[in-house]
Amino acid sequence: MKISVILPTYNERESITLLIREISEILSGAGLEYEIVVVDDNSPDGTYRQIMETFGTNPHVAALLREHEKGLASAILHGIRNSTGDTLVVMDTDFNHPPGLIPLLVKITEFFDIAVGSRYVFGGGMETSRLRYLGSKFFNKFIHYSLGVKTTDNLSGFFAFNKSILDGVRLESIFYGYGDYFIRFLYIMQKRKKFILEIPVVYKDRKGGLSKTNLKKELIRYTATVLKIRFGKLNF
Repeated sequence: MKISVILPTYNERESITLLIREISEILSGAGLEYEIVVVDDNSPDGTYRQIMETFGTNPHVAALLREHEKGLASAILHGIRNSTGDTLVVMDTDFNHPPGLIPLLVKITEFFDIAVGSRYVFGGGMETSRLRYLGSKFFNKFIHYSLGVKTTDNLSGFFAFNKSILDGVRLESIFYGYGDYFIRFLYIMQKRKKFILEIPVVYKDRKGGLSKTNLKKELIRYTATVLKIRFGKLNF
């Protein structure tokens, strides 16, 4: 079984080298066959150049440069389509998601279709402000009751899954926009009766760079996504 870790980047020069090295050490130490697929949206800070200078000859690292397209979800889709692994892992590139959990997520996919790192199961949480944690938890409750999904963290973005579950799925109908892609992903996978297990994860403070998330803008986007799904306005 080969693992593909997909890392979408934009202005992550300060953290990406350390992250790739840590992931490599963890997966090598676990005896896993792996590749790290970095998809960079032509970052002005030179993220792609740094990756190539540091890992250009590393057979485990594939750096993909997108010069004419931008966006978190479409970058993930680009990584999926250019990955060669049987099991895929998607995570943030700012150490918000702890790399040490990757082997556990991968192990779970031997028994479940999808493994998700959740802030809202017992043992999970966030090192950021209490207000942000509660706001995110409340919104996830809104998603839960509006769409009837069983998952607790529908905005996690830290997950592993068997690539085969994408067979027959129109990926373009899921992977667009920003973090709202994960709402659509989990919704359609639960509709397709896929087995999902959530494990606790504690979000860490980011290392280097600035967050690209505009909370007000994304709240509007995420709410619109939930309502469109709820009232049948999306064609999966």
